[in-house]
Amino acid sequence: MTGQSASEPAPAGQLQSGPPRLITLILLTALSVLPVNLILPSLPEIAADLRADPALVALSVAAYAALTAFAEIIGGALSDRFGRRPVVIFSLSVFILASAGCALADNIHVFLLFRTLQAAIAACFSIALVIVKESWGGQKAASKFGYLAMGWAVAPMIGPTIGGSVSELFGWRANFVMFAILGAIMLALAAREIRDETGKRKTNGHGYLAAYRRLLGSPRFLVYAACMACSMGTLYVFLAGAPLVMNDALGGSSAMLGLYMGLVPAGFILGSYLAGRYAGRIPIAAVLVAGRAVTCTGLLGGLALAVSGLTAPPAFFAACIFIGIGNGLTMPAANSGILAVQPDLAGTAAGLAAAVSVGGGAIIASIAGLLLNDASSGRDLLCVILIPAALALVSAGLASLLDRSRPIAA
Repeated sequence: MTGQSASEPAPAGQLQSGPPRLITLILLTALSVLPVNLILPSLPEIAADLRADPALVALSVAAYAALTAFAEIIGGALSDRFGRRPVVIFSLSVFILASAGCALADNIHVFLLFRTLQAAIAACFSIALVIVKESWGGQKAASKFGYLAMGWAVAPMIGPTIGGSVSELFGWRANFVMFAILGAIMLALAAREIRDETGKRKTNGHGYLAAYRRLLGSPRFLVYAACMACSMGTLYVFLAGAPLVMNDALGGSSAMLGLYMGLVPAGFILGSYLAGRYAGRIPIAAVLVAGRAVTCTGLLGGLALAVSGLTAPPAFFAACIFIGIGNGLTMPAANSGILAVQPDLAGTAAGLAAAVSVGGGAIIASIAGLLLNDASSGRDLLCVILIPAALALVSAGLASLLDRSRPIAA
């Protein structure tokens, strides 16, 4: 036999003959989200070194987060037209150059320019999902998505710790040198392993706007995207509301608050692991509904405890763990369903769905903020969180009904 397995490295200068290794795609996904918050501990140092207003430096986080949605939409659509490999290579190349530019910046305006260009890496997240779908297909892809989601969750959790340690030891610029090095390593892996035998699709003459109209005109795409947006909204409402209602109960301890809030990302990792382990054996729609049911059940249990008088922080956060577990189950299944709606527009669908889920989640959290104030209790917050959680469950149920009439291809 002369073929080369997907798990063996390709010879130097040659493309790997099989699909990319899953670990490569997990690392690509992790790198695509790591820059969002890794530099948070370094913001005061950056402001002092560049003699800039701290509020202006904060734009390097807020504006970056906003631009990632734009990068995902554009990158996904471009990958449908030109192939997955060229867009990944281009995105990583821009990310490397932008990271180097941030490291060398001598004023805040140059820094913000290159920090903005760093957002190009965000396109790799949705493209990694598409590559998994095209490499493994069907329910196997949903299983692999679970492992990608674990990388997506772990990276932001450890990012600030890594960034703060590197900044303290070597200065804030070292973080961007590290980004450039990680980008170069990822570029070498991607250039060797990512091919376009399945990914280089034609758009059948449809322009970008026509592609978006096709997707937004599909009921299946809309219900899957709505499920993702409401699931993210459930998480965002918790993240915004928990410090507001639990700070006094924890005696104003930021450390305890951070510890308790970290249980939800831990739950997401658990849910993603379960999706990776079992999604390949269970229908995608069943995983989706189960994920949303788990979240609603956990929140209802917490609400029942609160109504009965048990309002201590451990009871509240124990219920909120199910937000993470449910989202960890939901996202791999929803992404698998999204990519099956229009297979010839998989990249466009992935990018658009990612932007809709983040943007929709932010809108839901903003509306929920109108219902909460300093006098709100944990019971009040659980009631508010249950609204998007219930909407996500309804969307999952509708997706399941639509998939019964038109099953997702394997």
